[in-house]
Amino acid sequence: MTLRLAPDVPVGSPAFQLSNDRAATVLDLLCSAAYEARPHVTAGMLEVPITLIIRKAARRIKSQLGLTDIEIRGEHELEDMTSPGATLTGRIDISLKFLEHFGDQDAYVGVECKRVGAGLSQLNRRYVTEGVARFATGQYAAGHPRAFMLAYVLALPVKTPIQSIDRRLRRTYGSSAQLTPGALHRLALAVQTSALQQNGGHMIRLEHVFMDMTCASGIVEGT
Repeated sequence: MTLRLAPDVPVGSPAFQLSNDRAATVLDLLCSAAYEARPHVTAGMLEVPITLIIRKAARRIKSQLGLTDIEIRGEHELEDMTSPGATLTGRIDISLKFLEHFGDQDAYVGVECKRVGAGLSQLNRRYVTEGVARFATGQYAAGHPRAFMLAYVLALPVKTPIQSIDRRLRRTYGSSAQLTPGALHRLALAVQTSALQQNGGHMIRLEHVFMDMTCASGIVEGT
């Protein structure tokens, strides 16, 4: 038996597919988990502990629903396979793998989590510069068809951060990156979608899921 080794390729470059049904499952898991986690989120809580609570909730829901063909992983380290040395390119907050993706370490559904809110200009800016940007550059989900942004809305109305984020997206990445209404979900404040051109010309579709986390208000902006 001859072992065939694949050549080094950029992280996430395999052209795996994500059907609309699979995307809907991801959306439902994220919304259901965030909704279940909300009562456990306290004022001033930062992104990492909020995300940890949501990941645990998502795993419980997955188990309750008997979804044996999906794996929900915690903070996932991404390595640069093109580098001869050990180079860590980042840590994505949540990643999911369906059965058809098992065995391919670079095939995953990426979810980046960020806090936003009305009047929280620094957080709204970071949503784009420290969240969306990682998908646009291909640091996360390079060559992937779709990825998710999970927005923790700390101050209402939700239309205010959506408008702020939309302006920055269009200014930074052009009109194709504008937010447009996406799939509806009864537990989400809003779901928006945008298209981004990654480095190298590949287009990735980002689903922006805005969840009510106003119980975590009282933060000091910039923290």
